[in-house]
Formats: sequence, C-alpha cells, structure tokens
Amino acid sequence: MLSIVIPVHNEEPSILPLYDRLTRVLEPLQKPYEIIFVDDASTDRSFELLYNLVETDGRLKVIRLRRNFGQTAALSAGFHEARGDVIVSMDGDLQHDPADLPALLAKIDEGYDIASGWRRRRVDNAVTRRLPSRIANWMMAKASGIDLHDFGTTFKAYRAEILKEVNLYGELHRFIPALASFYGARIAEVPIRNTVRSTGGSHYGLGRVLHVLFDILTIKFLLSYFTRPMHFFGKLGLAGTATGGGILAYLLVKKLAGREILIEHGPLLLAGAILLLAGLMMFSTGLLGEVLMRTYFESQGRRIYAVREVLSRREPPVKDPGRKP
Repeated sequence: MLSIVIPVHNEEPSILPLYDRLTRVLEPLQKPYEIIFVDDASTDRSFELLYNLVETDGRLKVIRLRRNFGQTAALSAGFHEARGDVIVSMDGDLQHDPADLPALLAKIDEGYDIASGWRRRRVDNAVTRRLPSRIANWMMAKASGIDLHDFGTTFKAYRAEILKEVNLYGELHRFIPALASFYGARIAEVPIRNTVRSTGGSHYGLGRVLHVLFDILTIKFLLSYFTRPMHFFGKLGLAGTATGGGILAYLLVKKLAGREILIEHGPLLLAGAILLLAGLMMFSTGLLGEVLMRTYFESQGRRIYAVREVLSRREPPVKDPGRKP
C-alpha cells in the first residue's frame, strides 16, 4: 500500500492539476494507493474542490484542520491517518513533479528507509531562497552528520515504520531524516525537478531564516544529548563552577592577605559570583533534564533503540519417544 500525503493551504489553482498528474503517475505503478490531502484551514475554495474530488474517487481522503496549524502539523496529521507501508509527502503547489515519484519509490525498493528529494537545480530567487537554503543545508549536514544536499524539500518517501519512531512538532518536518537517523534509518538522496510556482506566492522567505537556525540548534541537541542531557549541561556547569570558584578562591586569598577586594576587584568579584551561580544552575538543569528524559521514555513505554529485524535459528521440533509415528 502506498500513501501520498499532501498538505495544502490556499492552493485552489493547483489542486485539480496536481490530482490529475498524480493519478496519471500512480495508475501505471499497479500498486494499491491512497491520496491524503490535509487542508490546513484554507480560506479560498481549496476545501470545496477537495470535497468534490472525494465524491468521485474512493482512494482519496481529505483531512480538514480546525485552524492553520502549519505544515509540520498538517504532515503529522496525514502521516497518522496514512495506512500505507510506504508514505510519500509532497507539496500541493505543483513545484514537486509527480513524475519523480517512481524514482523515490525505487530507492525504497532498494532497501533504503528514506528517499529524500534533492532540488539540484533550484528555480527560486537566488537571494531570498537559494542562498539562505544552501547555508541552512550546509549547517544542517554538519549538525546532524547526514550528507544531504537538500533538507528543506517536503518531497520524500518513507517506510511507515520509520515515521512511527519520529514525533513531529514545531517546524521540524524538514528535518525528519535527521530525527530518523537517531534510530538508524538508511537514507538516500534522489535528484528531483524543481518547477516554477505557476500561481500564488511562496509561504517562505527571509523571515524564516532565524526559525531554521533555531531548529538546527534543536536538532543538534536532540541528536547528541537527548538521552543524556547531563553531558551537555554538565559541561557548561563544570566550566562555570570551576571558573567562578577559581576567581572567588583567588579573591579570598587576596582578602586574607589584607587587600580590599571589594574596592580593588569589585567587577571580578561580581563575575566570579555570577559564574559560580550559573554553573550550579546548569548542573541543576542537567539533573532535571535527566529526570524528564527518564519520565518521557518510561511513562510512554518508548525505547531508546529501534530494531530492524530479529533472526534466530529454528530448531526442529523434539519428537516424543512415547508417541507412535
């Protein structure tokens, strides 16, 4: 079973052409499939068009969100509803060509867990889109250790079991490969076409650069210290405590020698006290993080590992000597 998940927000001109192109690509695959449109509280006629399409195609499903929750939430809703063994996500603005879908599925058939699209030749604005995207992709590759050229595209194919291990929130949908790598997902990159948006305007711009930067820092922390937060906060706490403690010890020696440290070294005394307190706070934050991490895993029954498969040698059944053949 193949599931196609498409979040849409005010994409009225694109819905019907996208549906037609998708069905033309999916029919020759001769696989059972479903198309899931997630309407993220559109204010145009997007939902009306989708409502009419559902009446004509039993393989189509439409999810309508109560308000505009954002692309990550819309994708999460579609993933939760999908029944396919392979789930493909793509945008609803016709910038993703459905003709590239078989190439993504071929990588999944080769044994990869995620086939990620790579817009090798971008057609977006060089200053507002391409340059920030290139910088963000480089930073993300360094932070996650995954050698991908294009983290930002939504056009990806996943094995369904991989998505079960990944919880989405915020704006982390573009970083699913990085999150899945925590559980050992095998990832391949597939060049895809990037076509010019025929109608409407982009929902992204320079204003989202800071958001992406914050997400990169979040991903770095989750991948490196999620199950051991004390290793992160403990280092900062140790540095602060040692530096502040050293400064205060030095000033104590000066005080015992009869010097007026408050007059001569007032700023240094203040810095030492702040560093010492900040270090103790970091230690406390690390301990609280350890408690929260254990509560998260133990209360939900989640595991800190993921099993790909289990193999064992089948022993022949032991014959009962008392039974007649």
